[in-house]
Amino acid sequence: MEAIDPVYGTATLLLIAAGAVALLLVLIMAVKLHAFIALVLVSVVTAVAVGFDLGDIPDVLMYGFADTLGSVALLVAFGVMLGRLLEVTGGAQVLADTLIGRFGEKRAPLALGVAALLFGFPIFFDAGLVVFLPIILTVARRFGGSLLYYALPAAGAFAAMHAIVPPHPGPVAAAQQIDAEVGVTLLVGLPIAVLSWYVGVYLVSRFLGARIDVSITDVVFGKVEDGEGDEDGSTGGPPRFVTVLGLLLIPLVLISFDTVLDTLVTTGTIEEGASWVDFLGLLGQTPVALLITVLVAIAVLGRPHASMARVTTILDQALGPICAIILITGAGGMFGGVLELSGVGAALSSSLSGLGFSLILQAFVIATLLRVAQGSATVALTTAGGLIAGPAADANLGSVELSLIVIAIAAGSTVLSHVNDSGFWLVSRFFGMDEKTTLKTWTVMETTLGLSAFGLACLVWLVV
Repeated sequence: MEAIDPVYGTATLLLIAAGAVALLLVLIMAVKLHAFIALVLVSVVTAVAVGFDLGDIPDVLMYGFADTLGSVALLVAFGVMLGRLLEVTGGAQVLADTLIGRFGEKRAPLALGVAALLFGFPIFFDAGLVVFLPIILTVARRFGGSLLYYALPAAGAFAAMHAIVPPHPGPVAAAQQIDAEVGVTLLVGLPIAVLSWYVGVYLVSRFLGARIDVSITDVVFGKVEDGEGDEDGSTGGPPRFVTVLGLLLIPLVLISFDTVLDTLVTTGTIEEGASWVDFLGLLGQTPVALLITVLVAIAVLGRPHASMARVTTILDQALGPICAIILITGAGGMFGGVLELSGVGAALSSSLSGLGFSLILQAFVIATLLRVAQGSATVALTTAGGLIAGPAADANLGSVELSLIVIAIAAGSTVLSHVNDSGFWLVSRFFGMDEKTTLKTWTVMETTLGLSAFGLACLVWLVV
């Protein structure tokens, strides 16, 4: 669907959006209404308030809901199946023990973050997070303390790579819009992403973990029950480290086919439409890559130690707890979709296009306001890129400066993840946090990550 022409002025639309967010927080945090019901209710009220035709509202609601479910449901389902098999068979414990043996107990959060940075190069944020969940939870259970110590460094690493570094679609799209070179953006963005992760995520996670205790959650994988393994109730010996590592590398390699090839096609390096490109691209689609990984996991982890009936039971038990996660995340996408289609982004864009300060600051501010107003980081990034394209072309900037503009846009589209962002709900439910705690932790960390990336981009801007 396309956004409607704004019925009201920018100020009125922003007030409606702010009122909708406030109403949602009151319903969830004060009234204690279930988040799924509250999100759908507020989405309906917001759609009416911004001026959609009443007959169009069902389609408007389904736009964001279906789009989010389409990208999240299969991913989360296959991800938790893989995670459950890793947990029940001891694979997650093997990987965690090896990781801690190499880095030491005190460096466990750092080790998780570094591993997530490496895995996050080709893998999207949500896919990386769901694959890493069993490892995060296993390490957290072993050493205790707040889950934030272990969860935020890994989740923040995936967020940093996804937002800033090509071949992820956001920075690639922004680079194309302002005619920045994707290769230069990668070379400039990678060190900025790593440094901003360390400052804005890792150090912040230590601060937050020391002050906010988040208990280890069983909401995703539950507890291992007797009888989930073979006939005598055991799962046999744990798999070897190389087996577990190889299993996790399957989605990494497959998904990299799609992201890297898509970037090469976009930049004209390889020809679009070649059959081998399409085939590898299909294998690299996240649901397909995770499906293949789950099938391999069944073969190498499940069947050697249990009957197929037992394996099916284990996978079935993994799906039950995630229904609420999928529905709430979809409803979050519904709310964000209503705001997106309301025209608030277009109205805000037209109001911001004439800002009269430094181009890199203008890029960051525009992306930030768009992100806060309608929730979607991708929409904020691509819209801000389109607005900055003209001034960037007129400024006759060099390749490094153009790449820094892309990073500033990415930084702005990262900050202040809140209740109109489906990713907010994914993190909230995966880590068993209520909305207030998620605002105090995930929202803060996303903001410090974005500010760190923008600050580093500004420093480089001053040098070049």
